[in-house]
Parts: sequence; structure tokens; C-alpha cells
Amino acid sequence: MQLQEVLYGIAIKNLVGTTNREVLDLVFDSRKVNVGSVFFAIKGTLSDGHDYIEATVSSGADVIICEQIPDQQKEGVTYIEVEDSAVALGIMATNFYGNPSGKLKLIGITGTNGKTTIATLLFKLFRELGYKVGLISTVQNQIDDQIIAATHTTPNPLALNHLLDQMVVEGCDYCFMEVSSHAVVQHRIEGLSFAGGVFSNITHDHLDFHVTFDNYIKAKKGFFDALPKSAFALTNLDDKNGMVMLQNTKANKKTYALKQLADFKAKIIENSFSGLHMDINNADVFFKLVGSFNAYNLLAVYGTAMLLEQDELTVLTAMSMLTGAEGRFDYLTSRQNIIGIIDYAHTPDAVQNVLTTIQNIRKGTEQVITIIGCGGDRDKTKRPIMAQVACDWSDKVILTSDNPRTEDPQAILADMQKGVSPSNQRKTLTISDRREAIKTACHLANPGDIILLAGKGHEKYQEINGVRHHFDDKEVLKEQFNLIS
Repeated sequence: MQLQEVLYGIAIKNLVGTTNREVLDLVFDSRKVNVGSVFFAIKGTLSDGHDYIEATVSSGADVIICEQIPDQQKEGVTYIEVEDSAVALGIMATNFYGNPSGKLKLIGITGTNGKTTIATLLFKLFRELGYKVGLISTVQNQIDDQIIAATHTTPNPLALNHLLDQMVVEGCDYCFMEVSSHAVVQHRIEGLSFAGGVFSNITHDHLDFHVTFDNYIKAKKGFFDALPKSAFALTNLDDKNGMVMLQNTKANKKTYALKQLADFKAKIIENSFSGLHMDINNADVFFKLVGSFNAYNLLAVYGTAMLLEQDELTVLTAMSMLTGAEGRFDYLTSRQNIIGIIDYAHTPDAVQNVLTTIQNIRKGTEQVITIIGCGGDRDKTKRPIMAQVACDWSDKVILTSDNPRTEDPQAILADMQKGVSPSNQRKTLTISDRREAIKTACHLANPGDIILLAGKGHEKYQEINGVRHHFDDKEVLKEQFNLIS
């Protein structure tokens, strides 16, 4: 592709050299530069790509996209100055791959909790409806039945457009994609054409990155602000910031709610471990998913399907058969009738949602034993809150490691212990080793008791000192339950 074509839609501030040249690949990692690469000098949180311009030119890059043209320039190299290199990368990646997001219907799902479940349910639903579908999620990426490992909730613009291009080649009609707040701020979704956006909720999370809750809200809102008039914007009216998301969007505004009048309305009739019995827009339906938080997820899925002009009866029939995403209220029962629940809940609100659901469907005599940790190198302010929530809603709590990453596990646990009140001390244990914590919980449990493993969900690893070791909460629980032959 010619450079002039790849530059379509880019506001060029300054140009040195020619745009009459062929583009072989786009690169933002200086280590991956080849002869003929276009290198994007992006200012990151840990390093500045501008520091590597000279090295990339030596490695063969013949086009440099930057926010400041270097004083020393090499003859034969094109230097293009733009306002924001990350924005340019998103737009140029879209052009390079032929605007794949415009060739299918791309729906973005954002919010603190529920993104993965909503995206996964929509993926499963539309496959049941007979479409070829793509999925971009925290758990995995998928092109119809082809599974591609996920490294980020929302991939970088090059990986993202490459993935979308593969979906177009395979004939996908729809793609359902999680949109993280990081992705919005870092311009990973720049240049994409969305047919719709869905908001689940917003609660305390990622303040290590956004610093303030207001910044976090603005990041989520930024996704909806950028939606075109041709798209829809579906929001959770029961979330206090739900309508904030729609304040400046040009998209068709729609709402869903359990507690008030909305475009898409539902009521929980019964909530049990066998599933949810709901009235959804005056239709009586039984779903396999459990908990009021999943009632919201199901309602968001239903609303999205209706806005995509699917047949209501066919949609509700297919939805009644759907199972959730891996590691989201994923439960199994031991031979002694102890229930173990694995959930990705890693925010105070998500932990409370899961524990509230358990409280609502427990019979009243059984113990709830919660195993919980907090990730290292992440938002420290939520650690004592998560411990407090776990203690307030459980009969016994074991504080343990999640993914310590490069932090000292004991320091993380010390932060969590600040949230344990004197009255809750008696029911709290601290066991740094996560496997031992799960084993201890199983020994403490009696028939009928409920064990919640919160935090890691679908993850198959535990990251300690920057190294990922194999660790699967569900696998360990099965071992303890003697369910692995």
C-alpha cells in the first residue's frame, strides 16, 4: 500500500521527505522494525518512542511518525510530525488493513464489571442465530470457532485491525468487543467504526492508571462521545453514571433497567443456583445464569439484539440456553455437597455483587467462606475495601495472594488487612500461598457450605516476580473436591 493511502485522515503538522513510497508494515515497538517499516514514536508511561527514532532508522525504518521531528535527519527517510502519534497509529492501522471494522457490525462493550460476560453472551447468541461472529475479550479472542489467545482486554491498534481483518476474510457479520478504559485513553480504538456501544456499570477500579474516579468516568464516556450518529448507545439506567455516558453522544440513545422504566425492562421472579427466572419485556423466561448482576448482563444482551433488529422470540429462546463466560460465577459441587464458586471479581463492587447473590440464594444455615487477594502493581486504594466487603458479607474469609507481580505478597496482604475491622478479625485468616488457602477453605467447609474463590476467574496462571506460573483456581478446587480422577 502507498503511504499516501495509509495517511488518509491524518492531520500532518510538518513533513520532511516524500509520501510517494510503499508501506510494508507499521511498527510502534522499536525492536520489531524491519527494512521499509513505518515507525510510530509514541510517548508511553515507561518510555518515549522518540528516544528510539535514530535506532529504528539504522534498522531500516524509512518513515517516522512523531510528535517532534528530530534535529538530525537521515537522507531518504520521511519524517511526519503529527499532534498525537498514538492517534495516528489507530487511524493508519485502520487504513493499512482496509477499514475492516466498517465491513462488519462492530459492537463495543464497556464498564467496570460485566464486559466479558456481555460480549461472550452476545457472541454465543449470534452464533446460535446463524451468523458468523467474532469476539474480542479478556478471556479469549475468537473468529467463529477459531480461538486466539488474548493478551489484553483490548489489543493494540495493529493487532486489533489485523484481527478484525481476519474476521472479515472469514465472512463474519458481527464482532462483539470489550472496550477497556485504558484502550480509550491510549487511543487503541482510534479509527474504528462502531455500529453500537453498550455500558454495563462503573465502580472503583484502575485508579492506579486514571488517578481519579472522575478521570475513569471520562475515559468510559469518551467511547460514547466518539460514536457516530448511525450507531446506538445502550446504557444501564440503574447505574448512577449511566446517563452521564450518553450526555454528548451523537448515537441513538437507549436504556435498560431492572429498577425503573427504560427502553428494555426486566424483573427477577426467582434467583437460585439453578438459574434466573425473569420477566423480560413482558416475556416469561428461565435463564441458566445466576445472580442479579447477570440479570443486568442478560438485559444488555437482549437490548443489543433488539437494536440489531433480531427477532424477539428467537432471541429469548436462544438466550435461555446460553451459559456464561469462563470464570464468571463458575461453580461446581463436591461429593460432600460443598459448593465452590470461581469468579473473576477483582473490584469491591464485583465482590459485593457475587456475595450478595450468594446471600440471596443461600438457605441461611450454610457458611460462606471467601478466598480473596489483590493484584500487585495495581490500584492499592481498593485493597482494604475489598477485604472489608469480603468480611462483611462472609462467615469466614481467607486473605491470600492473587497475582503479586513484582510486589511483596506480604505487603499486599498488609494493605488488605487494614480493611478488616476488630469485629471481623476472629473470622479472618491470612494465608499467602493461594493453593494452601484453597485447601484450608475446603477443610473448614461442611456439607452445604459455599466457598467463593474471588479474583482470578478464568486465568490459568499466577504471576510472581514477573514470571507466570501455571495456576488454575478451578483445577485446584477440583483436586480438593476429589473431582479429578
